[in-house]
Amino acid sequence: MVDPEVKARLASYRQSIDNIDAALVHMLAERFRCTKEVGILKAQFELPPADPAREEYQIERLRHLAKDARLDPDFAEKFLNFVIKEVIRHHEAIAAEHGGAKETA
Repeated sequence: MVDPEVKARLASYRQSIDNIDAALVHMLAERFRCTKEVGILKAQFELPPADPAREEYQIERLRHLAKDARLDPDFAEKFLNFVIKEVIRHHEAIAAEHGGAKETA
């Protein structure tokens, strides 16, 4: 049987994790709301869905932030690359809706 104090501490940690997960979902939703607007602007002005220079800058910035936060920079980069890939996919879809090309280069 698990000690009631240990069980209470575990429940407390899990509640914090659940709160953080909820905050992450809301933050990602806001981020994608903003990137949708960027995609619309890019489509209107026939800009490419991807911006490799911006992506490189963001990856380096996030790696630095991760190091400062004592988070594995490789993990942070993988996470951002996943998000960027999804954003580009959305921008390509928006461009296609506006009659633009789906090229990313």
